[in-house]
Amino acid sequence: MIPKVSREVIDLGDGRSISIETGKLAKQADGSVVVQMGDAMLLATVVSARKATPGVDFLPLTLDYREKFAAAGRFPGGFFKREARPSDSEVLTMRLVDRVLRPLFPKDYHAETQVMIQLMSHDENVMPDALAGLAASAALSLSDIPFSTLISEVRVARVDGKFIINPSRTQLESSDIDMMIGASKDSIAMVEGEMKEISEAEMVEAIKFAHEAIKLQIAAQERLVAAFGKKEVRIYDQEREDAAIYEKVKTASYNKCYAIAKLGTSKQERTAQFSLVKDEVKALFTEEEAAENADLIGKYFSKAQKEAVRNVILDLGSRLDGRKTTEIRPIWAEVSYLPSVHGSALFTRGETQALATTTLGTSREANQIDSPSQQGEERFYLHYNFPPFSTGEAKPLRGTSRREVGHGNLAQRALKNMIPADCPYTIRIVSEVLESNGSSSMATVCAGTLSLMDAGIQMIKPVSGIAMGLITEGDRFAVLSDILGDEDHLGDMDFKVTGTADGITACQMDIKIEGLAYNIMEAALAQARDGRLHILGKIIETLAAPRPTVKKYAPKIIKVTIPGQFIGALIGPGGKVIQELQKSTGTTIVINEENEQGIVEILGTDPDGIEAVLRKIDSLTFKPQVGEAYDVKVIKMLDFGAVVEYLAAPGNEVLLHVSELAWERTENVSDVVKMGDVFQVKYLGMDPKTRKEKVSRKALLPRPPREERRE
Repeated sequence: MIPKVSREVIDLGDGRSISIETGKLAKQADGSVVVQMGDAMLLATVVSARKATPGVDFLPLTLDYREKFAAAGRFPGGFFKREARPSDSEVLTMRLVDRVLRPLFPKDYHAETQVMIQLMSHDENVMPDALAGLAASAALSLSDIPFSTLISEVRVARVDGKFIINPSRTQLESSDIDMMIGASKDSIAMVEGEMKEISEAEMVEAIKFAHEAIKLQIAAQERLVAAFGKKEVRIYDQEREDAAIYEKVKTASYNKCYAIAKLGTSKQERTAQFSLVKDEVKALFTEEEAAENADLIGKYFSKAQKEAVRNVILDLGSRLDGRKTTEIRPIWAEVSYLPSVHGSALFTRGETQALATTTLGTSREANQIDSPSQQGEERFYLHYNFPPFSTGEAKPLRGTSRREVGHGNLAQRALKNMIPADCPYTIRIVSEVLESNGSSSMATVCAGTLSLMDAGIQMIKPVSGIAMGLITEGDRFAVLSDILGDEDHLGDMDFKVTGTADGITACQMDIKIEGLAYNIMEAALAQARDGRLHILGKIIETLAAPRPTVKKYAPKIIKVTIPGQFIGALIGPGGKVIQELQKSTGTTIVINEENEQGIVEILGTDPDGIEAVLRKIDSLTFKPQVGEAYDVKVIKMLDFGAVVEYLAAPGNEVLLHVSELAWERTENVSDVVKMGDVFQVKYLGMDPKTRKEKVSRKALLPRPPREERRE
């Protein structure tokens, strides 16, 4: 049977287009689409269980994005030729789509739901992650799964002052903006990206440009649904509600929670006090009532607590820890905390603390990227770890979480453009979050800046970061600087901004409400700039500038370029020369070939060892020039001359023939020179008779008159 296929095209206005097709593939899924741009094709499917698992009070949504190696005509690397765990880039794409979709499901929809997106065909001129949000939303729009608002996502770049939607990777390399924006037709839901010190106004301009493109993509989804036919939204078991229990819980708890929220206490004190109120509320119910309605009592208490905290902020301008809305928590920082690492910094802001270490290495330590859509390496990368003790919890350790990958990526993007292009090192930063109560990723940016400067990396400018929050109620709103963890949970926005004194370098924004006005976003950005500069001042107070040199435990790195024909001589047969040289000098030597030249990296902590390697390289690559004079040393005496060694290239020897010692006739070589003598010789090139190199001492001596020479 020939399937019914519907297809819609989105014109990007520059000769490129995106198509959305349904009805041909994966028809047993609740919804499926194929999104194509150029030769890149993504298949998105969505399936949701008909019944929620008993006892589940949240949306168990799985958002999965995978790039198949076959899509790029490649084999997976490694021993097992099969795709395995997702790469960091795939995880980051999953997070980008998940953060936009998750808030748009009904709050009482708790059925197991899977959105799966896979790259089936790759185009090197198309970055597929920019199409994933469109594909996911289109698949949901065609299903019967309850989903409130269509969305899409686009990447926006700016090349030579002109904005571009969904640029190629080549275009992105010359862009000063790389932002992913997710939005509905009416409001922005997510922003994430990196920039090269742009202003707040430029950032808003880029978001508005992206939003217009998103509106066109949503219109195409609407046309597709109209053409193919929208399924009737399924009936599902909604959460149980009880107005009487809600009123009882709110009456007993709201005023007490409001009073606690006004006190300005620490996280532990607040938690303990709120727990006491919750226990008092539970005590108002009989044992049977509490057992039967435990889920409702807990839910309604959290609702009353959230309302009380939000109203304290809106009514009084006072926050959970007593700060004003624009106030930053106390900051203290310390560098060189760890004595034997290459660079370290401890950054503490309120009850959030990050310990960052910087490690320096050669190109051999670069992070290798090998995915169907991208191959290459990173010479600067950052890893973020969030152990459970940082929040006072005991949890099983299950490897690196998606959250850790995402937060580390944000901090890496914040810092990477401030690493000088001529930095010879591969740099790895590791941030260990030791305490967390709000924005550990921004603490990582600050600690990372300090650890880089402590390691002697000559950063272009220091970078700081701040997390902003938002509380809205009708026409009232409050923008919160440097949010706490509770404020993130109870608020309407989490907006992280990083930058230098001159502009924004990265951002990440998640909006939890629909219809956020641009004037509120602009107010948040302006307030974020003030907070960012305040934190930057604290960083500079701790360490005003990068250390002039690396530390004693840190390796020094020297780069030398040699002609390609000498690479083999430096490596030696079976690597013998380079291995013995590394062993004798205590250095690490890495050779990369570029444009028929050898780029030699010498890494070591002992200056004498590095100097010995440089001398060896000079020796191997030394080529005397005809007509030039060189200092030499006599290392062997022969009947017919002396063997001399170039002082500039130890190990390079040449015969100084007896006839070239002096103008007068020489019977015995020892009459003119002796072992260990140092003098200059002139290089005469290759002797056409002997086909050997020829040097002369006498050519640099005054030529005596003919009569004297006869004698």
